[in-house]
Amino acid sequence: MTAYLNLGTNIGDRLFNLEQAIALIEWLSGERCRLSRVIESEPWGFESPHPFLNVGVALRWDKDPLELLNITQQAEEMMGSTCHRDASGAYIDRLIDIDIIAIGDIRLNHPRLTLPHPRAHLRTFVTIPMRELNNN
Repeated sequence: MTAYLNLGTNIGDRLFNLEQAIALIEWLSGERCRLSRVIESEPWGFESPHPFLNVGVALRWDKDPLELLNITQQAEEMMGSTCHRDASGAYIDRLIDIDIIAIGDIRLNHPRLTLPHPRAHLRTFVTIPMRELNNN
């Protein structure tokens, strides 16, 4: 099966952040990643003067979806990424954000992970890279 991820960053050296996150995902998962082109997007769901860089990632994944979630969260933690929301629950700027968009045709409604991602279709910074990955 193919797992699709979306990575986003809007603070620090954004391109380096994406490169580091991809390297960590490959190292932790043991799988090689296929990438979309990097796109720039405005923050979604909150106001910030810092635009995001986003990239779509595809990798082979035949294990438990929650294992992939653990890997993505470990990569975020290793990079020093903090919570993606403030005390009131609003989105904030972030060093790296790694979202699992889909894994094959798996449908999952778990307290830690919903597949496919329930809001992916609303976000062009997700749909554009996903289309590109599916056309390659």
